[in-house]
Amino acid sequence: MEWKIIKTEREHKKALKRTMEIFHAEPNTPEDDELGVLLLLIKDYEDRTVKMPEIDVLEVIKDKMREKGLKNKDLECIIGSKGHVSSILSGRREITLKIAKKLKDYFQLPAELFLHTS
Repeated sequence: MEWKIIKTEREHKKALKRTMEIFHAEPNTPEDDELGVLLLLIKDYEDRTVKMPEIDVLEVIKDKMREKGLKNKDLECIIGSKGHVSSILSGRREITLKIAKKLKDYFQLPAELFLHTS
């Protein structure tokens, strides 16, 4: 079958159905080639239409603190003074790149988490 850029939900469902039918295609077969094209088209459609929820980096940090039983004072060695820690955790002060790197390493967070902070 000739596949084109997916533009509608109906086309998306059709592509998903066909993907499931040929998902275990043998390598180097026409079905394997078709599967590769379908996966690219499906990803493209979903990238354009599916919106992921925004993640609040401060809430993630606070959750990690709760998990580890940490208090604000425990972050002073990473962020700085008590007032600085409080300003960042309350959202009054932005997370700098330097602090983001330290928090990423300390809490083992993905760097992408810090890309959309405001």
